[in-house]
Amino acid sequence: MSQPRNEIRTQSRSRVGSVALVGAGPGDPDLLTVKALRALASADAILFDHLVSDGVLAVCPRRATMISVGKIGHGAHCGQGEINALMIALVRAGKRVVRLKAGDPMIFGRAGEEIEALTAAGIEVEIVPGISAMQAAAASLKVSLTHRARARRLQLITGHSHTGEIPDDLDWRALSDPATTTVVYMGKHWVGVLMARLVESGVEPSCPAAAVLDASRSSERIIRATVATLAKAIEASKSAAQCIILVGKVLETRHDGPAEPAAAIRSRARSPIAVSMPREVATVQWRPASDTAKHRRRFVREPV
Repeated sequence: MSQPRNEIRTQSRSRVGSVALVGAGPGDPDLLTVKALRALASADAILFDHLVSDGVLAVCPRRATMISVGKIGHGAHCGQGEINALMIALVRAGKRVVRLKAGDPMIFGRAGEEIEALTAAGIEVEIVPGISAMQAAAASLKVSLTHRARARRLQLITGHSHTGEIPDDLDWRALSDPATTTVVYMGKHWVGVLMARLVESGVEPSCPAAAVLDASRSSERIIRATVATLAKAIEASKSAAQCIILVGKVLETRHDGPAEPAAAIRSRARSPIAVSMPREVATVQWRPASDTAKHRRRFVREPV
């Protein structure tokens, strides 16, 4: 007896995989968008970065396979080509794939390389924006990055290139513009050199600067300084946390508010996410990432 036509169509559709590049936000799970939560809820496999917080991972569905593909600073990491190949293989196996990226996937998230690889393989990609670390840092500092009396331009730069060094093509003349706000991503390792180059390029040593470590998370820490003193202040913090660096006159105005830690305020204000999916502790297995790269291993967290 033949199967009903609608059942056959349903099975056919279920074999078609998909990919969504989803912004996980800066760390606080309350900052996930509704669209991001919906994408996570329907995922079969979630490839997540090292900077995606435990709080965000906790709302991922228990049935999804969790695969860590994170890049940790200047250390060993899963190669971009390997990540691309893994996504393509999962889609061709009929899986709904979420590539979960900290912050916004389109801001220093290598989304362009992944979109190109997936498109070349004939796979359509959905982009789900996320709140960036820059936005979270500005919110914690209570600073308008484009304050009309202090900044006419906002510029975002990366603190290191694909080689791990400071990019050699930075426009230092633009970076020294006193009427701009500069935000540095991934700049902690080279902050001393970066600040020194800014001074050499004409930025006043007394120009306000700040670093926000673990922006939006319970471990968040704010360091306020100047271009001349920021590097030493970050070093003195002895923190291993990732940070976002901000430079510009917009930081002259402070609205610190109550002395109570921001995390405590957020905790009181937080209401449960209606579509959250609490997750049990999953098993952990280490598997070779590929036959051609046996020295690398991919962290795979199986569904429970």
